[in-house]
Amino acid sequence: YQRRVMGFLFMSFMDSQDSQQQKRQKMDTAIDMQSFIDVPADHHFPIQNLPYGVFSPRQGSEPRVGVAIGDFVLDLKAIADAKLFTTGVLSTEASIISDITVAQDVFGQPTLNKFMSLGRQAWREARQTIQRLLSRDNPTLRDNFSLRPVALVPAAEVTMHLPADIGDYTDFYASKHHASNVGVMIRGKENALNPNWLHIPIGYHGRSSSIVVSGTDVTRPKGQLKPPDSAPVFGACKRLDFELEMAFFVGPGNAQGDNIPIADADKHIFGLVLMNDWSARDIQTWEYQPLGPFGAKNFATTISPWVVTLDALEPFIVAAEQQDPRPMPYLTDPNHHSFDIQLQVALTTKQLHEPAIITQSNFKYLYWSIEQMLAHHTITGCNMRPGDLLGTGTISGPAVHERGCLLELAWKGETPVALPNGEKRVGLEDGDTVIMTGFAKTSTYTVGFGSCVGTVLPAKELL
Repeated sequence: YQRRVMGFLFMSFMDSQDSQQQKRQKMDTAIDMQSFIDVPADHHFPIQNLPYGVFSPRQGSEPRVGVAIGDFVLDLKAIADAKLFTTGVLSTEASIISDITVAQDVFGQPTLNKFMSLGRQAWREARQTIQRLLSRDNPTLRDNFSLRPVALVPAAEVTMHLPADIGDYTDFYASKHHASNVGVMIRGKENALNPNWLHIPIGYHGRSSSIVVSGTDVTRPKGQLKPPDSAPVFGACKRLDFELEMAFFVGPGNAQGDNIPIADADKHIFGLVLMNDWSARDIQTWEYQPLGPFGAKNFATTISPWVVTLDALEPFIVAAEQQDPRPMPYLTDPNHHSFDIQLQVALTTKQLHEPAIITQSNFKYLYWSIEQMLAHHTITGCNMRPGDLLGTGTISGPAVHERGCLLELAWKGETPVALPNGEKRVGLEDGDTVIMTGFAKTSTYTVGFGSCVGTVLPAKELL
C-alpha cells in the first residue's frame, strides 16, 4: 500500500514537473514570437494575444469576425476567403451542399457564436494559423500586396460590435473581499459572509438584452427609492455605481440534464472580457429583499469588445486563493488556479478631462474560479449554449485602493472618493465616464483587454 502511495505521489510530482516544464517552454516560445506588424511592448494586442471580436471595417459594411493585432484588425473573413486556413476542421467543407469551408462559414458570421461552438481544438487550430500568418518570418500575408491591405484594417477605422449573440447572462458574487465588505456594511463584521458563501459560488440571472459594447452611453435609471425616514418615492437614481468585473463566454456548452465536470470546464470557456455591471444602489437597497437585485441591475451592462482566450492567458496562471472549507467534490479542481490580470478603473467628469485612476485590483483576488462557476451553474442540469456570458461579480482586493466599486471605495457614502480637481464622488454624476482596463504583463510583452468605457447620460422623462 505504501509503495503504491509513494508511486502515486512520485508520478504526480513528475506530472507537475512536466507541466511546469511545458509552461516554461510555452513562455519561451511566446517571448520569442514576433509579428511583421510593429507592436510596442506595452501594447495590449501583440501576436501573443490575438483576441477575437466582431467589427465592421467601414461605414455600412457587414459585421464579421476579426482579431486584434497592434493597431490593426485582421479580417478573418478575408483570410478564410483566401483559403489560408489549410489544416484541421476549419479547412473542411462546411456542408455537403456547400463549397465553402468551415472557416469561411464561421468567420463570415456577424457574431462569434458559431466559432465558439466548435470547441477548443478548433480555437487552437485557428490561433496557430493566425500566429503563423502574422509571424515576422512568414511571407504568406506579409508579402501579399493585394491581400494584405484588405485583410489588415486600421483599428481606428472600424466599428466594434458585441462579440456574440448573448442568449443568457449570469452574474456571480465570487470575490471574498467584495462580499465581506458589503456584508460588513449590511450585517456587521461578525456576520459579514452569509453561511452559504464559502460553500457555493453565489450568482443570479441577469438581463442579456441590456448588455452593450464598450463606448455605448448609459442612461441614468429611474425607480422606487426609500429615504431613511419616509415612505418610498419615485425618482432618478442618486447613487449610480460601477462594478469592476470580468466575464467569460461559453463555448460548446452542454445538453439540458447534463452537467459540465470541473475537469472539463476549461474546454467550454472561449475567453474573457472586461465588464462593468452598472448598479443603482439606492434602487437596489429598497428592492433586493427577498429575491435579490432586479431593476437596480437590469438597465445596462457594458463589456469590452475583444475576447481574450485562455491560451493567450496561460503564461499568466497563478495559484488561486486557498479555499476553506474544501469545496464539494463537483467543485474540487485538481488544477485550481487563477490569472494575474491587473485591473483598474479611471474616471473623467464634465470638469475633469484627464482620466483619474480611482481603483486598482486584480483578477487573482477571486475566491471562486471561472471553472467552478461554470461547473456549479450546470450541476442542476442547466444547459449552457455558445455565447452565454457569465460574470465574476465585483473584483475587490484586500487593500482600500483595490475596492471594485464606489459603494466600497466611499464606504456607503461616509468617505467620498476625492478626484484630483477637488470633486468628490459617492455616486456617479451625469457626464461621468468610467474607463476600465485590464492587462497581464511580462518583461517583453503585454496581453491586454483594451478598455470597457461608458458615459452616464441624464435620466429621461417618463413616456
